[in-house]
Amino acid sequence: MGQQFGTDEAVSEAIEKYSDMVRRICFLYLKDYSDVEDVFQEVFLKFFLCRASFENADHEKAWLCRVAFNKCKDLCKSFWRKKVVSIEEMDIPFESPGEGELIKEVMRLPPDQKQIIYLHYYEGRTVPEIAGIMGKNTNTVYTMLRRARESLKRRLGEGF
Repeated sequence: MGQQFGTDEAVSEAIEKYSDMVRRICFLYLKDYSDVEDVFQEVFLKFFLCRASFENADHEKAWLCRVAFNKCKDLCKSFWRKKVVSIEEMDIPFESPGEGELIKEVMRLPPDQKQIIYLHYYEGRTVPEIAGIMGKNTNTVYTMLRRARESLKRRLGEGF
């Protein structure tokens, strides 16, 4: 990682590499474009202010995932956020009806299971990597992933 953290170049490079990932994480939780953009900016502001040095690009990416999850959780806990419309009342456009049903069921999972599903299936992370990102025991993550899969199978049928 050749860039000095906290510089315009480092932030620009990080935004270029990780903006899609951070937005997907934010959408997974927030489902509102303006909230997603607010948290997106907060994540990269924190990156700009961060004085830590990362071991490598994967460590940097995991740090950004963790910050994005935490910022989304913080917003979801806020008083204002608790007064907005739930996902069940919203129409979310998807390419296929099956995809929409899957995403809606993933959104209904508990937050930790939702994170694990996202990191495993959308980011291609292994269970040990997810455990490191989430600060949980590897066996705990395996159990949570199994429970999330079982829950989705029950709700969507065996075709999942």
